Amino acid sequence: MRQDKSPFIQACRREPVPYTPVWYMRQAGRSLPEYRKVREGVSMLDSCTRPDLITEITMQPLRRYDVDAAILFSDIVVPLRAVGIDVDIKAGIGPVVATPVRTSADLGRLRVLEPDDVPYVTEAVRMLVAELDDRPLIGFAGGPFTLASYLVEGGPSKNHDKTKALMYGNPQLWHALLGRLADITISFLQIQVAAGTSAVQLFDSWVGAVGPDDYRTPAGSSARWQPPACPAFTSGSARASCSG
Repeated sequence: MRQDKSPFIQACRREPVPYTPVWYMRQAGRSLPEYRKVREGVSMLDSCTRPDLITEITMQPLRRYDVDAAILFSDIVVPLRAVGIDVDIKAGIGPVVATPVRTSADLGRLRVLEPDDVPYVTEAVRMLVAELDDRPLIGFAGGPFTLASYLVEGGPSKNHDKTKALMYGNPQLWHALLGRLADITISFLQIQVAAGTSAVQLFDSWVGAVGPDDYRTPAGSSARWQPPACPAFTSGSARASCSG
């Protein structure tokens, strides 16, 4: 793959690079007028299911700035919606889950993610790889802890009280929930890598809500996630690390 020789991939592998590569940790461009124009009348999650929009929005910031890698336009709750969870992104709020997941019976709603559940992701990645040529494409997924927080709280939370109550009060159920979400996350990443992404990033945005020891416990989260066979790194509040 031509992308293997890019400074970004070389840096991910801790190899010598001709210069320090620069890329966006998150999708850029939401303040851009061209982004707002292409999103007119299209909801956030609907835009994440249209290969043409995924491709266009991913490319927009690269037309302005000559960064060393692109990051796939999507959202961390896309795989949850794909497996049947009633989740939507409300303007000014964020992801909102119609029926939170808080009991053992609720776990049955979290089935395994299959490639046929997200064909638009596969198509968009292939389109982008062709357009990007030798510039790498970064795929991504949400970390199990962060996904669990949205599912348990029913939406964004400042204190994650319901999440912590489940984590500490019913560790068996919490562990089972994180296991289901880890399977979904891994499948989502594997689908992106199979389609052509050169690296992936795991967003565990709300990991700063718990301490390091709790995060590292088996019931805690994705700290020991198994990265796919490509460069992979993580991002989260009050935490950042790399794994190769």
